[in-house]
Amino acid sequence: MPQIMPRRRTSRETLFPSEEEIAHRLGQSPRDWAAKAIVLEREGLPRIDPVMGGRYWAAVRAFFDGRSGLRTQHVPAGVDGEEVW
Repeated sequence: MPQIMPRRRTSRETLFPSEEEIAHRLGQSPRDWAAKAIVLEREGLPRIDPVMGGRYWAAVRAFFDGRSGLRTQHVPAGVDGEEVW
């Protein structure tokens, strides 16, 4: 019986991609991205998670979607208090 190999995760599936991978996804050189990331963090670009060692890709994507006007609703970043019904 042939052995079934687990499917390898591609870089597109990585939740915390490297800075080099983020640069690639955004069509930037790693050097240009490093400089731009510093400026964009001041505008709200998610910082590198110290535990995971990368930026959470969904948050990076949401940042650029909002910056480009594709997202009009703001989603709360956390619990805002007890619900009153």
